[in-house]
Amino acid sequence: MPKMKSHRGAAKRMKRTGSGKIMRHKAFNRHILTSKGPKRKRSLGRPVEITGTVAKTLSQMLPK
Repeated sequence: MPKMKSHRGAAKRMKRTGSGKIMRHKAFNRHILTSKGPKRKRSLGRPVEITGTVAKTLSQMLPK
């Protein structure tokens, strides 16, 4: 049986951790940062875990 291919668009946006969680980055952190507070900018910089039904769909798109 051939290897499963990962969905390349999803692979570029999401990463799987060593424990199997799927992490993504938050939006709204590219420009117009002067009007956003330091706390908000810090939280936008951190990756976030994807949970729920979306995580099940993405785990099929990102096999490993």
